[in-house]
Amino acid sequence: MAYLNSTVSFEKMLLKFISEEDPMQSMLKWLCERLMEAEVNSKLCAEKSERNKERQGYRSGYRVRRFDTRMGTIYLMVPKIRNGGYIPFFVESKKRSEAALMNVIQEAYVNGVSTRKIDKLAKSLGIESISRGQVSVITKELNKQVDAFRNRPLDSIYPVLWVDALYERIRDTQQVKNMAVIVVTGITTEGKRDILAVEPMCEESATTYTRVFDRLKERGVEQVCLVVSDAQKGLVKAAREAFIGCSWQRCKVHFMRNILAYVSDKNKKAFAEKLKQIWLQPDYESAQKYANELMNDYEAQYPRAILTLEDGLEDSLQFFSFQEIDARKISSTNLLERLNKEIRRRTKVVGIFPSMDSYVRLVTSYLMEYSEDWSSGRSYMNPKIITEILLSKIA
Repeated sequence: MAYLNSTVSFEKMLLKFISEEDPMQSMLKWLCERLMEAEVNSKLCAEKSERNKERQGYRSGYRVRRFDTRMGTIYLMVPKIRNGGYIPFFVESKKRSEAALMNVIQEAYVNGVSTRKIDKLAKSLGIESISRGQVSVITKELNKQVDAFRNRPLDSIYPVLWVDALYERIRDTQQVKNMAVIVVTGITTEGKRDILAVEPMCEESATTYTRVFDRLKERGVEQVCLVVSDAQKGLVKAAREAFIGCSWQRCKVHFMRNILAYVSDKNKKAFAEKLKQIWLQPDYESAQKYANELMNDYEAQYPRAILTLEDGLEDSLQFFSFQEIDARKISSTNLLERLNKEIRRRTKVVGIFPSMDSYVRLVTSYLMEYSEDWSSGRSYMNPKIITEILLSKIA
């Protein structure tokens, strides 16, 4: 009887596949998904939602992966494992950002804004003809994941936030505009990095930054101890008003650039070597003393540079209030600068994005991969140090 029931079920499944547009491709997709579920169950020693003492880990949703076969391209929903990651045994590792990049290329074609550069890239990826249906298939799955990531609930406490803006040329109706996307990265109480926000902005102002921070609070953020950014006035004002009691660290790298803008090219390198010693001092008092001596020595030679240094010095030394944390990690936005460099390496291939949505989709898809790697990797900061800082702030 069990055999007969299995046979009937199998026949029903076959009839279902026959009604699909491409029966063989649908069968392959179904088989791949069943294989992945079986493999993950075996790896975790437990089925989905099953409770048992032998369980070796937990699931964490799904991610889309492009899988090219002789029957055509299919998009698989690959199970995610919270710790350790998972790649199906039959799939060559594919990045979600590659699917997003492909989507950008296709969308550019469909909207009639393709370039010679994009045409070459598309052909190198095997894209000869583009239809709206193809764009829709990829976009639908990516949008679900991107929206879920950008709107997910956040923790109540993030000891440190790094904030920076990315600029790209984006088509808006018939015009190509220079537009910004704000990226906010934070440290969790477990000491791990996480991407908290990827928000498009038409301009950098106090109003738009306030919206960004309000969105973080709506998603659960209540307490921040330190915000690290450049000296964009709107950003600084919005951060101080959004998170009462938090400190603001002016990025020392951006600050040095601001100061050196008033130094002649001939003397810039030598002056820069002396200038950076301010932030290499062992403590706040030593940094203040060294800075005062430097300002006295060069005030006559570089009056505007020294005035800039004097005006912003205090804000650039706030990291000394967090002596327990490695100063290299919180005295600048270098963490975000490295991310931005990698993102620009991808986006420069496109040139002009066909829409803000396509740009946000690509950037977010790429940052999601970073977030996943960070969550399963080593802590960026010692959790014990973070606990001490939080307790000192409460006291």
